[in-house]
Amino acid sequence: MTRTPKPSHVAPDTRIYERRESVVRSYARAMPRQFNRAESVWMYDGNGGRYLDFLSGCSTLNYGHNHPILKQALLDYVAADGIAHGLDLHTDAKQRFLETFERVILKPRNLDYRVMFTGPTGTNAVEAAIKLARKITGREMVIAFTNGFHGMTLGALACTGNASKRSGAGVPLSHVSHEPYDGYYGPDVDTAALLDQRLSDPSSGLDAPAAILVETVQGEGGVNAASPEWLRAIAKIARRHGALLIVDDVQAGCGRTGGFFSFEDMGIAPDIVTMAKSLSGMGLPFALTLFRPEHDRWGPGEHNGTFRGNNHAFITAEAALRHFWSSDAFASDVERRGRLLGNRLDRIAGEMGLSTRGRGMMRGIDMGSGELAAAVTSACFERGLIIETSGAHDEIVKVLAPLVIEDEVLSAGLDILDQCIREAVAPALGVAAE
Repeated sequence: MTRTPKPSHVAPDTRIYERRESVVRSYARAMPRQFNRAESVWMYDGNGGRYLDFLSGCSTLNYGHNHPILKQALLDYVAADGIAHGLDLHTDAKQRFLETFERVILKPRNLDYRVMFTGPTGTNAVEAAIKLARKITGREMVIAFTNGFHGMTLGALACTGNASKRSGAGVPLSHVSHEPYDGYYGPDVDTAALLDQRLSDPSSGLDAPAAILVETVQGEGGVNAASPEWLRAIAKIARRHGALLIVDDVQAGCGRTGGFFSFEDMGIAPDIVTMAKSLSGMGLPFALTLFRPEHDRWGPGEHNGTFRGNNHAFITAEAALRHFWSSDAFASDVERRGRLLGNRLDRIAGEMGLSTRGRGMMRGIDMGSGELAAAVTSACFERGLIIETSGAHDEIVKVLAPLVIEDEVLSAGLDILDQCIREAVAPALGVAAE
């Protein structure tokens, strides 16, 4: 029998949060419950509520909550008094991770990357990437794209398009040009050709870039998926103009779009790749910047971070690589489930005159307005489904279900989403929600 959500409608006591926590918090506003436990695809609150998680920590929990194999690996390591914090010292945990990453991920894909342990979040990985590209090329300009999201620290934030995020910087965000992403002007405009024209014209005013920074699927920007043809064109443009190609795989990587890297089968080989979120496998902070060996030009300690040696994350990450990625079975199942998700969302959207975005298990429905999308996600939460929005106007209802979700549970969650979309859209169409 399929387990279904069982929400609680008892609001938590929020006085301590209102008294002490900054008003910068956001997710708690849309999901006013106090959660105390999580397992697999489910989150539980203190009043007996059970919620199906279609957010997955914004793709931080691709393998679900507290996966038993990853959890046991960590418990065993802690019980043996394993090193917790090691800066960049050699440790057993780091060795195990690097050897497994090389054997399971890099070599089967014919990739030769040096691994840089940055600070523990995606924005740290992006900061290291753009700093390295500037160091190597001697240039300052970075090409980023409309609707891109790369982090909240100043360098990464300069590459981010969202105006509300950028407004918090307090200083000019410079040395970045935001060029149109694939499809930004519609299907008939080749934005890669426009970029090449601008870079080739000495009177365009666009300085030669150190790097071109791109997401193959824009998570926070609206689940916009670039075509393989466009990505290949961007890679050629980077080479032609002496720039390094950086793929930001923080949200789209670790299987979210099918392969371990989101650029697999796209026909490109980035110079630099940034990773974080689901890299640790169970929500522990962990980020990497990968780059070709010839680009490893750092001086000792030239870029560092106190928590670049999170050995607990090394342990769970190594267990995740070994358990999920040692064969093609997991990736094949994710691709199959991604097709199921895509077909179902296409059907829901088509029946209501809407459109879909994304690929793999990173997809969404364009509701046309932030107000409608918010109404849908709020109604879903009231029925026990945790789901959020993205896009320039928060108009995309984004599905980031755990990659390990059973087909029947995925279908049950999509039933809730289907009903909530019908209830939100039906009045505007003048029809009854079924």
